[in-house]
Amino acid sequence: MAVSDHVDLEQFMAGVEKRNPHQDEFIQAVREVAEDIFEYIEDKEKYHKYQILRRIAEPDRVVSFRVCWEDDNGNIRVQRGWRVQNNNSIGPYKGGLRFHPSVTESILKFLAFEQTFKNSLTGLPMGGGKGGSNFNPKGKSDNEIMRFCQSFMTELYRHVGEDTDVPAGDIGVGAREIGYMFGQYKRITNKFTGILTGKGLEFGGSLVRTEATGYGAVYFLQNMLDYKGDSIDGKTTVISGSGNVATHAAEKILQLGGKVLTLSDSKGYIHDPAGITQEKLDWIKNLKTVQRGPISEYADKYDGATFHAGERPWSVKCDLALPCATQNELTGAEAAVLVKNGCIGVSEGANMPTDLAGIKVFKDAGISYAPGKASNAGGVAVSGLEMSQNSGRISWSEDQLQEQLRDIMKGIHDSCLEYGKKPDGGVDYVKGANIAGFVKVADAMIAFGVV
Repeated sequence: MAVSDHVDLEQFMAGVEKRNPHQDEFIQAVREVAEDIFEYIEDKEKYHKYQILRRIAEPDRVVSFRVCWEDDNGNIRVQRGWRVQNNNSIGPYKGGLRFHPSVTESILKFLAFEQTFKNSLTGLPMGGGKGGSNFNPKGKSDNEIMRFCQSFMTELYRHVGEDTDVPAGDIGVGAREIGYMFGQYKRITNKFTGILTGKGLEFGGSLVRTEATGYGAVYFLQNMLDYKGDSIDGKTTVISGSGNVATHAAEKILQLGGKVLTLSDSKGYIHDPAGITQEKLDWIKNLKTVQRGPISEYADKYDGATFHAGERPWSVKCDLALPCATQNELTGAEAAVLVKNGCIGVSEGANMPTDLAGIKVFKDAGISYAPGKASNAGGVAVSGLEMSQNSGRISWSEDQLQEQLRDIMKGIHDSCLEYGKKPDGGVDYVKGANIAGFVKVADAMIAFGVV
């Protein structure tokens, strides 16, 4: 095939849309990557000959299954479960399980696609996968969640394994859910293997895993500012979300001398002009993980804090922003407000939280903007380290793991620089992350032939 015969970006995307009708999130994720990759591979015939991007954008398999369980009132409930195994060219499929009523095949395909590049960037031997269910754990009893998790694993266990596919947690799936699923896998298979990550420390989990995604997003932000001769110290920060990623991102910002102004949940956001201190943050962690209450209660407890129902925190003036809630939570209009208010750095703690219009705003403004596939890779990086510890039947210290996490995030930043540095000295971190993640996977795929 001559270079002149290659399809262009729009022809490629038309094919993706035709093959994946009504899967808007997946199409958005593919376009965001393809825009950079098409430019990079224009004169690289091997990637065209082997149809590499076309193949990466087609999951190896999508497994869909019924999950039946019984609630506490004796009612039979039926949910749908999925596991999307996108690409295992550089290692076993790796990626979280999400339990949330918004979960669809499109969302899981976009997450698995993104995970392929994210895992590549870590430098660890992990392919990309994602899974979950439209089950909503909120308001369910522990026994209901246990019964659901056992039913879910009764089907999922057929498709996973320590050298095949190693799921982890995600939204709605924490240590409790991982424990229930691991127990069911062990009961069915009579094996004690590292089939899941994010496990409890008592049965093969890793130190630092809980903090890793939030800490990693801040380490990446720190790397971007270091590159510009700046730092987090003294900077004001707005953060969305109030779960594991958001609270640990806030914790690391505080440790590095920054000031956290906001956190949020699905009902709205809280703004504390005096700053969310470590003491206040510990109260929030207890509120969300033990009491499972709404973030609005923070404004009732702390003087000067306000709750903004049904809103997101991006209108609050700040130096730095960390979107840590969910996909497409930061629009083009909101990105423009952040830039207008003087925001100089954005590091994504969630997966694809900024829509395509927002990404363009940040790029055009020339601010330091880190896409999730680079900046929130800390969680899966420590999951990969948990896999290594399980395989070797060993456990590393917290200091060792913290050092490895910092080194991995620095390595991802350096990879983004290699492919994203612009002639004026600025850095397109989106382009850098997309190309760096692509090259490793693509070259492995070529080495395997047409499979």
